[in-house]
Amino acid sequence: MPDDNQILIPPSFIALFVPPGRLRPTEPRAHIAERYELCEDFAQMLVETATTKRFELGAHEDDVLERIGRGLQAPGSLLSEAEAGWVLTRLRELLGWNAGRC
Repeated sequence: MPDDNQILIPPSFIALFVPPGRLRPTEPRAHIAERYELCEDFAQMLVETATTKRFELGAHEDDVLERIGRGLQAPGSLLSEAEAGWVLTRLRELLGWNAGRC
């Protein structure tokens, strides 16, 4: 069994590739799995950054996530706007921060 078949992609991520009114994603599973791995890696990598920035700046969780979000959506970013939003949501989950403005 190929490795990509063992990746459990959350429905919330697959939904990024399903246009309104459609039932199936517009991209093949291999592409979605590749993008998911990239986004999950970003979220995991940003845990320490977010924690450190919150401490250093004395900023509210939402302000830290807003700053990180701007960076994820900067020109030349590897992520689409939808993927950047998913990364922020996942980062919030990993940190255990309550849902707010993101």
